[in-house]
Amino acid sequence: MTEKTPPGERIAKVIARAGLASRREAERLIVAGRVSVNGKTIDRAALNVTDKDRIEVDGKRLGAPEPPRLWLYHKPTGLVTTTRDEQGRTTIFDELPEDLPRVMTVGRLDLNSEGLLLLTNDGGIKRKLELPETGWVRKYRVRLKGRPEDATFEPLRKGLDLDGERFQPMQITLDRQTGANAWATVAIREGKNREIRRAMEAVGLSVNRLIRVSYGPFQLGQLKRGEVEEIRPRVLRDQLGLATTPGEAPRQTPGKPRPKKVQRRRRDS
Repeated sequence: MTEKTPPGERIAKVIARAGLASRREAERLIVAGRVSVNGKTIDRAALNVTDKDRIEVDGKRLGAPEPPRLWLYHKPTGLVTTTRDEQGRTTIFDELPEDLPRVMTVGRLDLNSEGLLLLTNDGGIKRKLELPETGWVRKYRVRLKGRPEDATFEPLRKGLDLDGERFQPMQITLDRQTGANAWATVAIREGKNREIRRAMEAVGLSVNRLIRVSYGPFQLGQLKRGEVEEIRPRVLRDQLGLATTPGEAPRQTPGKPRPKKVQRRRRDS
């Protein structure tokens, strides 16, 4: 006889949705004995809980789940897209506004890339937007060293096998030649590690500037470098097909949200 799945959701997911930690961080909190359910300390994450359970982390009761939120961020070059860097380089999290809640990035942009990076407080949204099956196009403006012709990009438009990895067909438009450099618009659907740079190298070109201008329906637009802008809840629900949360409090007033300018966090000397 097949055992029935216990009601509720995995506790690590519930902790993550409350905005306290990522799912992996929540699992580490559990293993460290810092989480209790109904007064009993637990040490394994394989536990389902419901809204009737009392969950505490470090002795403090877990708050209600945060409504899902999404922000646009104009990432400058020179920042890494990780929470911490082993080499001590500045990360985007060192530069985000201090009043921003705990967020995760949707995918990444490498150190030398810039442009649109999506941020969310919801692990489910992050996973949904990163899945190749979602099929959302990521569009980039790319500056290339050299004088390519339109035919140069044909191997990339057909799809490419490189170092044992399959790159899906790219949409590429050669826009203009400016001196020793050419500008192109490139659209991809997967966003593998350094995909565009590696693909261009395979056809004899080097990328010296890479700007992501859109991710699915979300556009970089006029957002300035280092600025953050929140997507309105209604737009987020419409674009992602999210259900309206009963009693959800409005996160911002109607109308276009004002971009928040980045304030550098103070560091201890």
